[in-house]
Amino acid sequence: MNDTVDKLVIFLAKRDGIDKLVKTFQYVSKLVNWRVQATHPDLAHRFKQWEVASGLSRKAFRTGRFLTGFNALRRNPGSTPTFKLLAVLANAGEMVYFFFDHLLWLSRIGTLDAKLAKRMSFISAFGESFGYVFFIVLDLIGMKQGLEAERKLVALKQEEEEEGSKEAKEEIRKIRADRVMRLMAVAANVADLIIGLAEIEPNPFCNHPLSLGVSGLVSAWAGWYRNWPS
Repeated sequence: MNDTVDKLVIFLAKRDGIDKLVKTFQYVSKLVNWRVQATHPDLAHRFKQWEVASGLSRKAFRTGRFLTGFNALRRNPGSTPTFKLLAVLANAGEMVYFFFDHLLWLSRIGTLDAKLAKRMSFISAFGESFGYVFFIVLDLIGMKQGLEAERKLVALKQEEEEEGSKEAKEEIRKIRADRVMRLMAVAANVADLIIGLAEIEPNPFCNHPLSLGVSGLVSAWAGWYRNWPS
């Protein structure tokens, strides 16, 4: 048994799965709040409360998440010096993001001084944006290498016999699947980078509710795709 309901249960059992679902709630409610605040202020207030509650819930789900980057560097830092350097920079930024995001959550729920929230939010967003720049670079390099490998396999497939051709087709399929996943990762990271920049350097584009709402949904739904059970 592995139908849609089974996959949904597996997906929601993952921390990233429930995070992407609640992130969808958060940014859908942000867009609805923006759309109806002028005409239906009471309804807009309800959706604003949903947005805030969803954001705080996501921070609780991510408790301890900063250890993920540390473990990634410990277990698989990269195959070349360039990849190792990029991985260190990317994961260091993400670790700063999640660690200070925990402190931001504690300050917003009143456990820590509420005055710390703004500073924690800035440091968290800076670490997030810093890390995502290098994650994007890593994925772009990975896609470039995949395209080069695919071209070689296509050329090899044309020269080999049928059995060899089947092996080449399977390798090409894997490379293309990896490329789709990397494209989803780039889309999510660019979207989250826009959200991070809105906190670091406020500007009319990044801070517009439509930009934030759409970016949040792009990130959430790209995450859905990447985490959905195959």
